[in-house]
Amino acid sequence: MGTKVKKVRIKNLKKKRALALEIIERLKKAYPDSDCTLNYNEAWKLLVSVRLAAQCTDARVNVVVEGLYEKFPTIEALADAEVSAIERIVRPCGLGHSKARDINACMKMLRDEFDGKVPDDFKALLSLPGVGRKSANLIMGDVFGKPAIVTDTHCIRLTNRMGLVDNVKEPKKVEMILWELIPPEEGNQFCHRLVDHGREICTARTKPYCDRCCLADICKKQI
Repeated sequence: MGTKVKKVRIKNLKKKRALALEIIERLKKAYPDSDCTLNYNEAWKLLVSVRLAAQCTDARVNVVVEGLYEKFPTIEALADAEVSAIERIVRPCGLGHSKARDINACMKMLRDEFDGKVPDDFKALLSLPGVGRKSANLIMGDVFGKPAIVTDTHCIRLTNRMGLVDNVKEPKKVEMILWELIPPEEGNQFCHRLVDHGREICTARTKPYCDRCCLADICKKQI
């Protein structure tokens, strides 16, 4: 599948796998239509949006990219653009210079080394400027329909609270644990549902609404 590395040792593996399956089924019922909240109609546009989404809301990114694509509508246009011109448009997303630099370099690499196409290989995705494991997994899952575990802040926070992960906050380590617990075909949508659940119920900035949670009776509530 391209995303897995070495296996990790997990205490109570059998119980945690059973808990994971129950959580998956309940979240499916609660959030049957969960999907990526970044707007895109081409794979390269999702790459751009994911880079802009770092420390920024998806809603703001969806607005900003409209102006970006109006001025630079293709991979070639962004590759040929001055970094400063990209930066002026994406500045509302924060970290404008570094994001503009990465987007420009990424589009140049797609143009020059990948024939203008986003690769469907995990290692190749990681070779692109500004693309880390989270972004690569999102592309693998949402664009190519391949097994993926996207360890964003919601995923890390909720899997620790639920007891699937035991006080592990490093994204890659959480990802490796979840590969052992979540069936490969469920991983991508499971992570999208965690985002919805984290926004609506198991919130970060307020006390979680455990009284309305579909997982209340099985969650470890490690808050």
